[in-house]
Amino acid sequence: MSDSMTARVEKEFPKDRDVSGPFDAREAIDVKPYVDFGGLLILPREGLQLRLEVEEESKRVVAITTEIADSTLQVQAFAASRSDGLWSEIRAQIEDQIAGQGGTSSRGEGELGTFVRATSSKSKGSQPEEVTIFVGVDGPRWFLRGVISGKATKNDDAMASVIEVFRSIVVNRGTAPMPPRDLIPLRIPAATVAPSPHSQKA
Repeated sequence: MSDSMTARVEKEFPKDRDVSGPFDAREAIDVKPYVDFGGLLILPREGLQLRLEVEEESKRVVAITTEIADSTLQVQAFAASRSDGLWSEIRAQIEDQIAGQGGTSSRGEGELGTFVRATSSKSKGSQPEEVTIFVGVDGPRWFLRGVISGKATKNDDAMASVIEVFRSIVVNRGTAPMPPRDLIPLRIPAATVAPSPHSQKA
């Protein structure tokens, strides 16, 4: 039997994901005042601001950006298979993209598992380096990716606040068939959250 036919990509997630998040919709049994974006549910908290990222051509919502502790966290959820994870492959692609743009990257281990720390090549003269941290969690039939920037990239307390937001997210994958890597659909919620035009590739 060919190894290429049987090879599986292990899912990567915190060991306590089912109790500490990020959660699958079937696990979120507590009645909480989530803001319902369809594929993602965000739990409001003091100091948290939400912004929708809208693809200019299609006008579809492609990501949600949260702001807290002088930091930003952009989140997207993608369909995945029941057995194979996406984070290891996507992580490698992120590193290739960063290198192709002249930046540098390194891996580290945090509360969520392996993350990628990227430094932009845009810094000039006395301008500080632009640092971005990519995190990811493989869930049941979904993958949740977070892109962190701002104070959290250099301050542990700010990072803890951002990770707390990330882990409180509920992913509503739905039951409809979806190919792996397809963006789980998002929608404008009934609550007052203003959309922000922004082109974003999933």
